Amino acid sequence: MMALKQKYGLLALVAGASEGIGAAFSHYLAAAGMDLILVARRKEPLEQLAALLRNKYLINVECINCDLSENNAAQTIKEAINDKEINLLVYNAALSYIGRFEQNSIEYHNKIAYTNMITPMNMLHIFGESMLNNGSGALIIMASLAGFQGSGYLATYAATKAFSRVLAESLWYEWKNRGVDVIACCAGATSTQNFIDTNPEKAGFFAPRVQTPEEVVEECMNHLGKKPSFVTGRGNKIASFIMQKLLPRKMAINIMGDNTKKMYRL
Repeated sequence: MMALKQKYGLLALVAGASEGIGAAFSHYLAAAGMDLILVARRKEPLEQLAALLRNKYLINVECINCDLSENNAAQTIKEAINDKEINLLVYNAALSYIGRFEQNSIEYHNKIAYTNMITPMNMLHIFGESMLNNGSGALIIMASLAGFQGSGYLATYAATKAFSRVLAESLWYEWKNRGVDVIACCAGATSTQNFIDTNPEKAGFFAPRVQTPEEVVEECMNHLGKKPSFVTGRGNKIASFIMQKLLPRKMAINIMGDNTKKMYRL
């Protein structure tokens, strides 16, 4: 892991860092000796994580409290960082809504779009440009299996995650020979607090195993610099292959919607 600092540099930024996959990324990067800037909306859990990381890994950690659904979020982060050089960026933050599209407000759908698409795109542009100028850097975007096909009752979330994956894959191609590694990490169900709080029904016998955040992060870091995108977990890979390669798209969309409807008693 220490090779990360030698390859990319000293400072990493993790957006959506306060818990779950974001916190797991923060621990991984701290263990590699990188200093951290942690970004999240909630101040208290973010500062608790920062204190833990400082004491455990003896690194420098700064916190930025920012609502990533705001239209100026990326610029706010840039101004807070000032002239610091970000060498590795993880964009893990996401908003979602489980339910019928029309039953949620358009204002909340817009918040999902800003958090999951517009803010990460702006951050990739801001920090990617600096990395390109330096000829070194890494950009990690968390995507989702929900973004591989239409996903009923997850419509806006799934659509934004499709955007994130395609954006990362496109930049991987554009920047792969310019010293900047880009990857989209496409995770399935992961035992984050947000997932647990949705209170899903127990998955069926053949459903992929729910992964831990640490498993997702370990896989992602092992693939960084090698692939434009990947699906985490053996079970998720098998399910994704069947859904994308073997089944008609209409059937895949129906399966996805039916499973979500059952899991959340909709």
